[in-house]
Formats: sequence, structure tokens, C-alpha cells
Amino acid sequence: MESDPRHRFQNPPPFPSDTRMHIGHFAMANPLFVAPMAGVTDRPFRQLCKRLGAGYAVSEMVTSRRDLWDTLKTSRRANHDGEPGPIAVQIAGTEAQMMADAAVYNIERGAQIIDINMGCPAKKVCNKWAGSALMQDEALALSIVQAVVAACAPRNVPVTLKMRTGWCQAHKNAVRLAGAFESAGVQMLAVHGRTREQGYKGEAEYDTIAAVKAAVQIPVVANGDITTPEKARDVLRATGADAIMIGRAAQGRPWIFREIAHFLATGAHLAPPLVSEVKRLLVEHLHDHYRLYDEFIGVRSARKHIGWYVRDLPGGEDFRAGMNALQDSVAQVAAVEQFFDGLNEKMDRIPANGGAANTRGRDMTECAV
Repeated sequence: MESDPRHRFQNPPPFPSDTRMHIGHFAMANPLFVAPMAGVTDRPFRQLCKRLGAGYAVSEMVTSRRDLWDTLKTSRRANHDGEPGPIAVQIAGTEAQMMADAAVYNIERGAQIIDINMGCPAKKVCNKWAGSALMQDEALALSIVQAVVAACAPRNVPVTLKMRTGWCQAHKNAVRLAGAFESAGVQMLAVHGRTREQGYKGEAEYDTIAAVKAAVQIPVVANGDITTPEKARDVLRATGADAIMIGRAAQGRPWIFREIAHFLATGAHLAPPLVSEVKRLLVEHLHDHYRLYDEFIGVRSARKHIGWYVRDLPGGEDFRAGMNALQDSVAQVAAVEQFFDGLNEKMDRIPANGGAANTRGRDMTECAV
């Protein structure tokens, strides 16, 4: 077993305080952000990513529909118990006043930053003219931003926004919208380097993100296909962005944030995590997950997380198939522990970049933006 203390790196090196970007009055710990993903970035996942080096994480989107605020699904999405700040909540909707009311609702429940969703490409969201569909109606998009900013400003809550490069290749309007949103009071923009039409197909492009960065004074965050430390470095250089946002590549690999942080700070690669550490992280994640969702839902919704962790590991697919038949948390945890104990007999560390280049084939979440 390898015992070199240089490989016992637990937390990313701190970024100099004078280089930290700000969202309003909040200083970010580092420029490595967790992208909001419906069905994924719940409180346990956000907390785990922050422990492993993410400087900021945005919640999965909360609906602006008042009739759904009292549902168990919404209450879980609005759960921030024990989460280190700043607490950022993403809201989605199509009507300006409803979005403003949703912002206030979430602020009253602990949100310190409100993020507006104009990036989700999911059909069930876009068919209701929410998410990235709003980019087709610039007047409506701007009215929503103005209403949300007006609701948040008196409460000293910054408003941010996530969008795509445009609706389609012939209608890339991110640069024009960015200027309008900045004038309306948005204090940070995150841009995914694809149009809504692309979904997650093809390659993300970064020229539009660079153009957005050049057009505004507020911080800009680059998102899309960032799966390795080298890609993180290259995207930061190509776009001039103030930060990067990682979504699918963190599924089952939340330590990607500390790997990138170490590489950006030193130019060297951090050793992959020990199998024993990944076992501990996953088991802790599972117990936190069960506490949030209860036994029945927790066991079933945890399956995707376990599947992401083991997908590219030896024997992972066979284990995943058997694990998906388990019905209780005790059996689920025991199976995970047995799998990783067996793996630990064969190798000390998780294979380098385990699954990093294979995010595109993963089961899609509702809105993995």
C-alpha cells in the first residue's frame, strides 16, 4: 500500500484572497463551481463537493409555482441544513411576478444568492417556455430578470443567471442578452457552451463565452465539457472566464474539484483517491442521502449515485445490476462496502480519471446544465 504523505492531499490549496471572484458581497473560496443539476445537486451532493474542493454550489432548480412550494419534493430542494454558505438557490419559471415571489420564498428559507435558470434544455421545461426557452423571448427574459432583481435588491441578495449560447445555431444571442442582464442588475453570468438545440450533443464551444466575458464587467463562469484538470485550464485561458462550472463530470467523481484545484495551483496532477477513501466518501454520502429522503425514496434515488461511482471500475457494471435490486439501505450500504473492499484487494487507488472522459454517455438528469 502506498504511504507517501504527499499523496494524502485532502483539501485543495487555497487560492490567493486577492484573486477571488465575488458574487455581490460574497467572496468565492475558489473559481471551481458545481453546476445546478435537477435530481443531482441536492444538499448531500453539494456538501460533498464543497468538502472536496468546490468553491461554490448552486441548488437544483426550485419551481416558481406557488402551488408546488409545499410539496415534499420542493421542501427537499429547499433544504440547506448545515450547508456552508453562501447558499445559492436556482429558480425556474416563465412569469416575472411568480419568479420574484419565488425568490422571496427561497430567501426566507435561507437563500443568500438567487440564480435564474435560462439554461435548462429539458423538453418538459422548455415546452413550458422556461429554462433555455426564455432566450427566444428576450423581452420576457429581461422582464423576469428585472422583477427578480427588484425583489432581491432590498434584501441585499445578489441575483445570478445561467444560460446557453442561444436557442439554436442561427439564434445565438447570449452576448446581447448578457449586456441587458448586466444592466438590469445581474451580478454573475454562467454560460454553457451549447445552444438549447444541441442539448448535450456535439462539443461545447467557448468562443461565445469569451465574447460574453468581453462584453460585460460582471463575473462570467464557463460551463460545458470540463472533465479534466487540463480542460479546466484550457477553458479558463480560452474564455478569460472568472470561474468554471462542472456538472456531469462530478457525478460519481466529486473529487474532481480538488484535482483541478491542485493542478491549477501547482501544474502537477494529484494522485487518484485511495479506494478506501472513495468507499468512506460514498458511504457517508449514502447515509446523508437517506436522512434527507427517508428509506424508501432514499434507497431508490441513491442508485444513480452509486452507479456513477462504480461505472468505470472493474466489475462495476455487474455490481450495479445486482445493487439495483436491493430494497433497503442496510443492504445497499453493505453491498457498497463489500464491493470496495474487494476492489481494495486488487488496487490501492481508483484508476486515474475514472470515467472523466465518459460523461456524455451517462444517464441524463432532468437538467444537467
